[in-house]
This record gives sequence, structure tokens and C-alpha cells, in this order.
Amino acid sequence: MTTLELLRLLGQGLLETLYMTLISTFLSYLIGLPLGMLLTVTDKKGLRPNRAVNLTLGFVINMLRSVPFLILAVAIIPFTRLVVGTSIGSTATIVPLVVAAAPYVARMIESSLREVDAGVIEAARSMGSSDRQVLFKVMVPEAKPSLMVGATIATTTILGYSAMAGFMAGGGLGTIAINYGYHRYNTGIMLYTVALLIIVVQIIQEAGLHLARRLDRRRRAE
Repeated sequence: MTTLELLRLLGQGLLETLYMTLISTFLSYLIGLPLGMLLTVTDKKGLRPNRAVNLTLGFVINMLRSVPFLILAVAIIPFTRLVVGTSIGSTATIVPLVVAAAPYVARMIESSLREVDAGVIEAARSMGSSDRQVLFKVMVPEAKPSLMVGATIATTTILGYSAMAGFMAGGGLGTIAINYGYHRYNTGIMLYTVALLIIVVQIIQEAGLHLARRLDRRRRAE
């Protein structure tokens, strides 16, 4: 393989990895955000305690989180085929990524919202704010820095899951590492893919933490 071919291969793999990671993160938050809010609101110390809803939802989320990603991806292959028409490739990998990550995101959201000072919530309630207003105008804004840190962690976790999908021909750098590095005993390609993954993780991590610090300073200034 020539240097140009290698660069094209790694470039294509990087684009596929970013595609899977960003789309999966967006869809995971689309599902996980309301679930995390519901867990917080229905908690025994929440805005509207509901033990039955909280326990049922918590059980389902914990059950999905306890299944290793590769096992989960294999188990839901029929569902993946039903949704996208195939079980291989980067688009197909998004389905198990979302199923695996959405419960994780829900718990991250719940944890961030629970960090909001109870005194701030009580103050908002004493001024006549509805539960909806307390949630969206008090708890979410107050939790923004923590939510951003959680989003950074979730994104890097999903990136790691996408690399694991290489064992199932999931596309991206993971598949390149398996097909060209592991199966063909090409240590160089394996190291290149690992290096690219590390670089991407570092960029996401630094960008996310930087934004979280800015949000935190802005909140304190207010």
C-alpha cells in the first residue's frame, strides 16, 4: 500500500468515525435528555415524585447499560436491519451506538441536574415558578457546565464504542484497524488508527472542557 493510498484509507476511516460519533451523540441526547429529566423529576426528592415511573424507567436504563456494547450490538442485529436495512457499515453502527449510549446519557443528565442547589430550586418555587419553569429556567441553566462536561464524556465514550464496532465491520477507524492491522499483521496501520483516535479524543475533551469552563464563569458572573 502506497503512502497516498494509506492516507486516503485513514482519511475515509476518520470521516466515517466522526460521522458515526456525531450522529450517534445527537440521537442519544435526543432520547437520553428527556429520559434523564424524567428520572430527575420523578425522583423521591424531585419536582413531581412518582416511585412507579422512576423505578420502572431506572430499571430499563440500568438493564441496557449493563450489557457490553459488542453483545448488545449483536443482540439487536434484527432491529438494526429493520431500521436501516443492513447490519454492517457506518450507518448501521449508529443504531446500536444510540441504543447503548442513550441510557448512559440519561444517567449523565440525571446526575448533572441533581447537582443543582436545592436552595435555588426552593427560591424559584417560592416566587411562584411552575415545575416546568423550575426545570427549564432554573435547573437546566444552573447545570450547564456539568451538562457540558457530561456531553464531552458521552461523546468520547461513543467514539470508543464506534471503534469496537470494527469487529463487526462497523466501518470507520475500528474496521481499518481490524481488517488491515490485525488480520494482515500490519502493526503500522494499527498504530496509525490508534494515534488518530487518541488525537480526536483529546480534541473533543479539550474543546468540551474549555466550553464548560466558559459556561461556569459566565454563570458565576451573573
